Amino acid sequence: MRAAGGERPVLRAIRGDASDEELAALLVVLAAAAGSGPAQPGPPRRSAWADRAAQVRAPRQPGPGAWQASAWPR
Repeated sequence: MRAAGGERPVLRAIRGDASDEELAALLVVLAAAAGSGPAQPGPPRRSAWADRAAQVRAPRQPGPGAWQASAWPR
């Protein structure tokens, strides 16, 4: 397969006799596997330290053993 303008070949078959159609199919598969470019970055991840829900105290649950449960991790 020749590059546009008569430059060096973009792809070269070392063994076998690949037709232009077979090389084109290979290029399509490789291009699809590589993706269409860099992925768009999503929204920045927020730190757990910035979570407002962690600043809100849980409701009190009175009852037997409540004082022990107050020290357990949430």
